Amino acid sequence: MGPNTSRIDYEILLSGPSPLLLPLHKDPQATVSKMKALQILLIASCFIIPTFGLLLPSPATNTSSRHSRSSRDGARQSVDSTLVSKRGLVPDDTLAGSSPDTSDESSGNDGTPKYVFAHFIVGNTYPYGESDWAVDMQLARKAGIDGFALNVGGDYWQATKVADAFKAALTFTPVFKLFFSFDLTSLPCSGTGDANAIRSYISGYNKHPAQLVDNSNRMVVSTFGGEFCTFGQGSLNAGWEFAVKQGMPATSFIPGFFTDPSNYKGYPVMDGDFYWDGGWPLDDSEISFDRDQQQIDGVNELGPGKVYMAPVSPWFFTHYGVNSYNKNFIYKADNHLYASRWEILIANRNKIAIAQIVTWNDYGESHYVGRIAGDQPNSQAWTNGFDHTGAFRAKGYWTEGLYNFFLTGWLEATKYYAEAFRTGVYPHIVEDRIILSGRPHAKDATANDSVGRPTNWQWTDDFLWAVVFSTAPCVITLSSGLNHMSFNVIEGISKLQLAQSPGGVSATMSRAGREVYSFSPAGFSFTLNPPSYNFNAYVAAGP
Repeated sequence: MGPNTSRIDYEILLSGPSPLLLPLHKDPQATVSKMKALQILLIASCFIIPTFGLLLPSPATNTSSRHSRSSRDGARQSVDSTLVSKRGLVPDDTLAGSSPDTSDESSGNDGTPKYVFAHFIVGNTYPYGESDWAVDMQLARKAGIDGFALNVGGDYWQATKVADAFKAALTFTPVFKLFFSFDLTSLPCSGTGDANAIRSYISGYNKHPAQLVDNSNRMVVSTFGGEFCTFGQGSLNAGWEFAVKQGMPATSFIPGFFTDPSNYKGYPVMDGDFYWDGGWPLDDSEISFDRDQQQIDGVNELGPGKVYMAPVSPWFFTHYGVNSYNKNFIYKADNHLYASRWEILIANRNKIAIAQIVTWNDYGESHYVGRIAGDQPNSQAWTNGFDHTGAFRAKGYWTEGLYNFFLTGWLEATKYYAEAFRTGVYPHIVEDRIILSGRPHAKDATANDSVGRPTNWQWTDDFLWAVVFSTAPCVITLSSGLNHMSFNVIEGISKLQLAQSPGGVSATMSRAGREVYSFSPAGFSFTLNPPSYNFNAYVAAGP
């Protein structure tokens, strides 16, 4: 059908008491024109979530994307699977069809508010204006994210982008929350004057309605790194006391230091801890809470009233050569890392104040859950075409430019798990969904790539991963090239896998012998002969 066809498919862009229906045209110009005409309305029509008050328990008495600690130092089969209940039980392993662990009392509500933030790299926002921030905030809010942790570096222009972010946050009801995560791989911190930028941000935004505060009305401040900073004061503790405490508005300082947590007892300036590296296994093992517990033990040495902010991340791959950032490695993201990590945090939610998603937009390390927008840090070679929001074109109709307002891919999973983390109860599944992810080529493939195969490539396996949200028992059939497998699943969540084979991928859901839906995402394929090494993930969702 051409652009003048009379057939129109409608999609709900915004839910709530007055959903907005927008016709989707095959003609891209028609869609883009309508998108521009409704831009202001879309941004203004933010999603309402319950107002959250003051956050953390009170005490009892562009240089972006350089920041990771490691950068610095054929037959068809039928398989039965037991699934997670749709109503609030926590899976006890990462295998397809894992059963819930009903004995873990920590998944209950301990009365302490829980919140979900996403780490946002301001250094990737050079072309952003206030409306760009509003689009991201709207998408994040729809995904159940309460706010952004703003990774701020040393570029002079970042202050303007921060100001735009705080302005955009005010357009939401309730206000979209923000807090600073100062990037000490970018900001200098050896001399006294180096504290000025940090102190200026704190002083400038401590009274802003969008600034996150704890329930003692202290401004929440975090960092990426900073364990070597002294700010001319002779020691780490004295340096950070000077930078964020002395003569400053009251702050709750929750840094992300890369140091042994047994050292924390020597840093009373800390009001809590954020453990960046906890989002992935750092070796060829499975994700667990063991290292988080070590961090929590270290925080507890500081005394009562301290808090823990836990990371959750879907992926990790970076591919910079020696003439660039010189970081070329993966962390293991197999066995449904994102879903599995969320389930671990939910099971231990009584020990966690904030779950921080790593990240919203760090394209250089491939763990972005948000849209690809703004500036990329020379990561286009492995991010272009790899939209983790899971966008796809249904029925051949043009959706480009609109998908940012649909909740698919890893953000859809985020909404489900974020609600469970906040409330302690898994939400009722009301819509059938399948989320697919996987790498584009075999792990041991050989490519003509001067950067070389990434370190730790042996840790991953060549599987297509599927997370299924099912409203009733069904059969899921996964296909990758010539490989096919069917799974009998029951109502709830299922985590499935299929060995990859050269060719495209597809997924089908059937009930009582009748197909519910089937989708084959365009561009999602697997090869044995890639032109370059790319261990990033395709992400697609259907229907």
